Amino acid sequence: MVGGKGESKSREAEALVVCGDRNMGAGINLWDLDSGNCLLHIPTCASPTHGLLCLRGQVLVASQANRHGSVGCGAIFAWHLKKPQSPIRSYPIEAIGPLASTFNGMYLVGGAFSGNAYLWEVTSGRLLKTWRAHHKSLKCIAFSNDDSILISGSDDGMINAWSVIGLLDVEDVAISSSLLHFSMEHKSSITSLLSTSGISNSCFISTSLDSTCKVWDLVSRRLIQTRVYPTGITAATLHPTEQLIFCGSTDGRIFVSGLDLGLVDEPIAGVEDQQGVLKGQNGSITALTFSKYGLISASTDSTVCLWDIISQVIVWRIDHQKGPATNLVVVPHCSELFTSPSSSHEKNSSQFCFSSLDKCTQQASPSEGVIALPPSCCLYPNDFQSSLDHQIFEMEQEQTPTMQMKIETIMGQRMWATQMTNHVMEMNKHLQSRVLDLMQVRLLLAGNNATSGKNKKLVTESKAPSEEEVSSQV
Repeated sequence: MVGGKGESKSREAEALVVCGDRNMGAGINLWDLDSGNCLLHIPTCASPTHGLLCLRGQVLVASQANRHGSVGCGAIFAWHLKKPQSPIRSYPIEAIGPLASTFNGMYLVGGAFSGNAYLWEVTSGRLLKTWRAHHKSLKCIAFSNDDSILISGSDDGMINAWSVIGLLDVEDVAISSSLLHFSMEHKSSITSLLSTSGISNSCFISTSLDSTCKVWDLVSRRLIQTRVYPTGITAATLHPTEQLIFCGSTDGRIFVSGLDLGLVDEPIAGVEDQQGVLKGQNGSITALTFSKYGLISASTDSTVCLWDIISQVIVWRIDHQKGPATNLVVVPHCSELFTSPSSSHEKNSSQFCFSSLDKCTQQASPSEGVIALPPSCCLYPNDFQSSLDHQIFEMEQEQTPTMQMKIETIMGQRMWATQMTNHVMEMNKHLQSRVLDLMQVRLLLAGNNATSGKNKKLVTESKAPSEEEVSSQV
């Protein structure tokens, strides 16, 4: 038990969702934070960092971790907590890493290892937009506090801020109009993105393996604070009051620092501004989150710990078998989620709906609604677009209302084919760059082998006597 009986009754029930990324057999475990008992085990799941979230406290969504270097065979699973044994399976066009959702759970964004981003409508499963968000693998995605801005961070340290209204405009093909801000202030991979709320300002916080934590102003789009730590930061979370920030490091320490988001700028804040350091885990910190019971941390030493931040001690520790945990999510009102659903109409109508996510974008038609495109267009977008141009030219010769409706339908398909063409071209460029890198490595190895062989031959020839030396000796 974490607290006394009176204390536990005054708190609403919460559950901790724990998931790793190395072993599919470990699955997802839900722990009661009050009693420490395991409430539920969901088998066959392994999710990368920032790849697990809970929509409206009812539906768990997890991107499935793939083998290192894998591009295809992506999967996203979803479980209704009242029916956790029947997952909803979705298979995007490529492997997805981090996930983020709006506060109301209506929209879901996934970041791919190729740098592409995908935006879905959750209730219908429609893929609204896909775009090239970064040149390197996406590591973190987060929405601002009011869901108006989407923030993304990549493996090369770049941070982009996107207008959500612009992304939801499916007719706006030029994605550059949705990009509000970008920055290369970080020199290494982004490890966390945290949004804050305030009366006078709205900020977000980024941490990186370059040992820094930066505070950004979303309104003025500028950097207002930088905190430097003695080692790389691997995870971060905010205290519910947003007055403290907790940064987990590569050596297992958790640094506690005050967070002042007032009008006075503090461009640089060093290690001396830290208010404390939590020590107790032996491996690198992989995830941090807060519950009503305190701070919760996970580490590569395969432990999950609940901290009392006042006394800076560990209240209890869970051994996460079959590898370290990479995702921690606190689910509120867990006592209501695991009760059998009532037959009353009111409780059934309040259940959140999650649909299987589409693999490709679809365009709407005024007469037929959503168009189901033929499978061939996914494989040969250029040929499909050429045939559409030919059909449009022929139909324009017949100015009838029926033909006009068909023209509008095919024009929508042509726009979709153009987007898919650009997407395939970007994928080809990415694969070509990988092939060129492999060829350069092989040429370099071959050159080194040839040079070493030539040096051996020169050494052998230098040791052998010349004909003049032999004749003089005779």
